Amino acid sequence: MSKAASTRSSPRPGAALPPAGAGRLVDSLAPLLHEWLPRQRWFAGKGRPITGFSAVAATELMPPDASGPGPGLLHLLVRVEQRSTPDPDAPPVPVAPTDDCYQLLIGVRSALPPQLAAARIGVVGEGPLAGRVVYEALHDPLLADLLLEQLRSPGALGPLRFDRAVEIPAGLAPRLLGAEQSNSSLVYGEKYILKILRRVFPGANPDLELPLALARQGSRRVPSPVAWFEAVSADVGGGAGPQSLTLGVLQPFLRNSEDGWRLALRALADGREFTDEARALGRATAEVHLALAAALPTESLGPHQTANLADAMSGRLDATAQAVPALLPYVGGLRTAFDALARSGNGPGERDGAGAGGGPVTRAQRVHGDLHLGQTLRTPDGEWSLIDFEGEPARPLTERRRPQPAVRDVAGMLRSFDYAARNHQPWNPGWAERSRSAFCDGYADATGTDPREDAALLRAYETDKAVYEVLYEARNRPDWLPVPMAAIHRLAGHRP
Repeated sequence: MSKAASTRSSPRPGAALPPAGAGRLVDSLAPLLHEWLPRQRWFAGKGRPITGFSAVAATELMPPDASGPGPGLLHLLVRVEQRSTPDPDAPPVPVAPTDDCYQLLIGVRSALPPQLAAARIGVVGEGPLAGRVVYEALHDPLLADLLLEQLRSPGALGPLRFDRAVEIPAGLAPRLLGAEQSNSSLVYGEKYILKILRRVFPGANPDLELPLALARQGSRRVPSPVAWFEAVSADVGGGAGPQSLTLGVLQPFLRNSEDGWRLALRALADGREFTDEARALGRATAEVHLALAAALPTESLGPHQTANLADAMSGRLDATAQAVPALLPYVGGLRTAFDALARSGNGPGERDGAGAGGGPVTRAQRVHGDLHLGQTLRTPDGEWSLIDFEGEPARPLTERRRPQPAVRDVAGMLRSFDYAARNHQPWNPGWAERSRSAFCDGYADATGTDPREDAALLRAYETDKAVYEVLYEARNRPDWLPVPMAAIHRLAGHRP
């Protein structure tokens, strides 16, 4: 994706397994993965039974020691098949067949030390690793250090390619972050953070693509990628043939920073307003949007494209209502937001005047795509940074990479203030509303355009985001479903 700043290193000690060997390995691990994989926070297929596994690629980053106690490190890309009707007792989710590809880093030992007991996957019953213990490798400092060494020395190993932009020092002690998230992260020496993407897709991932573009633009609101690794010539299914997948990104670790979610909850617990922080965050978000618009191509959406945008939102509403029946009573009220967008006239905000047909034109650009308080960090000096540009994991990668109105990110942050207020007891709707207003004020300070002025566009995106949240929580965190459902109630026009 970008030219590395260093030359290729000498051949690596590991090796890629041939397709037949990779298949046998994954087949031997399948009984253990059936039990272990659905328990992982980052597994997106909860509530649907796994019907099979197939190997996309398997690479020995460190070959398992056949006779000694030393660990081995296997890098696997595994396609997980889920085709059956979901368990009726599970949270309601779509029943369409899926073949998602996941990245697994598997440690192999003859016996697992006590300090790694929590990482245990199980003992392999047959195949090339019969009798060996396999475990989540990121918990093992020896194997986590090996992964950093691969990034320090750019080069290729089978389907894997490692690149870096700057020199990386050796001897940085690793620690695995325990935060609940859709991927996994390792911190090295409190200096760098390596994000391991778990559910991977063919094509350039925005989590690498956008920070690289912002670095070229000189933006200081987003940590610049230090190193990254990808898989190339990996057939991830669907008949598309060999493709490239982004697997991990190493960036500077912002020490002593706190994410906006924790800061907001602490303010709520202390009975404090969050308006100053929200206004500064609005300015930071606007600065990132301005930099993205300067770094990457933008588009103009005329009336026809805007109508298509509204139709897509309406289609997602229908699909989600079928997946989550609790949404059905609100469909009519929610659809009014999308209908209003489809027929909206020439207005202020992001609208840039008349298109070829005489209707409004909306500016579209690359955006964060999943902006909320948990995707922001504030340093001790009060500066905000935006992180995690992967976008909403449940949406197709092609959709996440498509230019969109910047107000989509604004809507995501407005929903996040509501999430924070709902998470705190008693609920404080006034706190959320004042924080939402301050964020928009800060955004307008930096751009000269207040996102609230285009009410139809903002309402449509906030409604679409709430619908997405309903599906996400039903699939991943059923206990959180009442939070977006409360917003659904409001956005549909129902009285409390």
